[in-house]
Amino acid sequence: MIPPWVPRQHSSGGKSVLMGITKNGGRELRTLLIHGARAILRFAQRRHDALGHWLRGLIERRGKHKAVVALANKLARIGWKVLRDETPFIAGKSNLAA
Repeated sequence: MIPPWVPRQHSSGGKSVLMGITKNGGRELRTLLIHGARAILRFAQRRHDALGHWLRGLIERRGKHKAVVALANKLARIGWKVLRDETPFIAGKSNLAA
């Protein structure tokens, strides 16, 4: 069974549509993901990697608050993948590398 804090995925026709974090899961976990994303976003201008580039573009297109939620969504997906596959997180293979 997939926990409710894992974002849903609806795909068809080769286009992947990833939904946001639901409010069915634990409030504390969502709060921690948002706070962690907010902390990362504070230093987005100093990051010169793929994540920093992605965040700066997202802030310009959507605004700061939506960028925080999008980053929390990305962190939730990474956390779920690491827990599901029981593999270590390797920063060099992700776009979160500093």
